[in-house]
Amino acid sequence: MTWVAVSDPVPAGAAILGIGLGRDSRLLASGEDRRQRVWPAFEERSFDAFRSYYEYVPKGALALEYTLRLNQAGTFSLPPTRVEALYAPEVFGEIPNEKLEVFP
Repeated sequence: MTWVAVSDPVPAGAAILGIGLGRDSRLLASGEDRRQRVWPAFEERSFDAFRSYYEYVPKGALALEYTLRLNQAGTFSLPPTRVEALYAPEVFGEIPNEKLEVFP
C-alpha cells in the first residue's frame, strides 16, 4: 500500500524522546532499533501520539520503536493504535491498547 500512516497514542504527561529539544536527550533514545524494511517519509512526535508516515509499505509485519519518558504515576487508558492508508480511508486497521499502569 502506498502512503500509509501509523498513529500510536501516548499517555498523558509522557514525553517522546529523541527530538533533541530542551531537556530531551538523544542518548536516551539511542537504543531504538531502526533496522526496518521500510523507512518513514516523516515522523511526528507530538504530545498525544507518535505518528509515522510511509510512502510505501509492503505486505507483512511492521514494527515501530521509540523511547517514551513517563513523567507521572497513574493508570492510563489509551485509544487504539491505528494504521491507515492516507488516500483510501476505507483501508485501515486498529489494535486495542491495554491499560497502562505507572508506579511511582
